[in-house]
Amino acid sequence: MPQHLHDLLVPSLPLWNLILRTVIVYIAVLMLLRLSGKRQVANLGTSELVALLLISNAVQNSMNGGDNSLTGGLVLAAVLMVMSFILAALTYFSRDWERFIQGRPTLLIHHGVLQRHNLRRELLNVRELRAQLRKQGIQNIAEVDEAVLESDGYISVVRKIDARDELMAEELTEQRQMRR
Repeated sequence: MPQHLHDLLVPSLPLWNLILRTVIVYIAVLMLLRLSGKRQVANLGTSELVALLLISNAVQNSMNGGDNSLTGGLVLAAVLMVMSFILAALTYFSRDWERFIQGRPTLLIHHGVLQRHNLRRELLNVRELRAQLRKQGIQNIAEVDEAVLESDGYISVVRKIDARDELMAEELTEQRQMRR
């Protein structure tokens, strides 16, 4: 086999070495991202995007160990996909793994009252929270029954139901029952 084909197809490291390196780096980066917080993963701003790109570049050599073969690259890609599938399966079948990998939701507003200690814990300021609420059509924190920072970084909101909405819902229920 010509040297250029050999360099292209034959990894310079044993496959087990490439696989082990990839698994270790995958788990380490996953844990680092998990420690960075929910918001940083969900809402990639410019600085988070730059950090993510630099992290991927920084860990590349620790995964491939200097191997630049096509086969080595494909093995690394396959291992990354398998690791992703394994973690998805673990989080699907096990609530403990789901909490460990993805974290727990955090209550930010309860019955219209800010949960400031939770905002601090998530490094989320009131200005950022208000911006997220406005994106969901909510102008005032008092309109919110609950706002939760989900484990994927999304803020889910349950609006308060005012007396008019409750009365209208009761009237609709009565009308439906009368039709039966």
